Amino acid sequence: MMIFEEYFPQIVKSGIVLITLFVLRWSLVFTVKRVAKKSERLEHRTGLIVKLISYLIIFFLIIGFIFIWGVQIKDLGLVMSSVFAVIGIGFFAQWSILSNITSGVIMFFTFPYKIGDYIKIHDKEFPFEGFIEDIKTFHIVLRTHQHEEVTYPNSMMLQKGVTVIKPEDFTEMEARLEEEDKNVTEQAVD
Repeated sequence: MMIFEEYFPQIVKSGIVLITLFVLRWSLVFTVKRVAKKSERLEHRTGLIVKLISYLIIFFLIIGFIFIWGVQIKDLGLVMSSVFAVIGIGFFAQWSILSNITSGVIMFFTFPYKIGDYIKIHDKEFPFEGFIEDIKTFHIVLRTHQHEEVTYPNSMMLQKGVTVIKPEDFTEMEARLEEEDKNVTEQAVD
């Protein structure tokens, strides 16, 4: 019983941190699901964002427990600076991966296109257009008019101009593309 009394303040603080972060996670997940439902996003995209929220909450929980249970700030500073130096070097090498993950989160909440939309990517060197088949953590999967599957990095979607083609405009475009395909076929036969 003596040990319990000695660590009672840390146990209470740990409980408060645990409950606070649990409530924060619940409210963030609720908000993400509400935004997803309102903007008609697919459920697995919502799952990716929820997973990222869970990772952040776990990170803050660990940091909170470290401070509550008596790790000295100077010791923690030394350890964290060493860890962040190693991680920083690793992340510098993998910067594009972090950039794509962040872009995927930004696109989930702000961009006007969703799975099933027909888009044009205005890239001078590699222009693409097609249906969005999937939006993943690192890239978007497009199905082109020639039935090719193209993966395009999320970070590039934020850097390049993208046009969403409305369904009524797509019908006209589809007729034009079929006419072009027919002309190419006729020219190949001649």
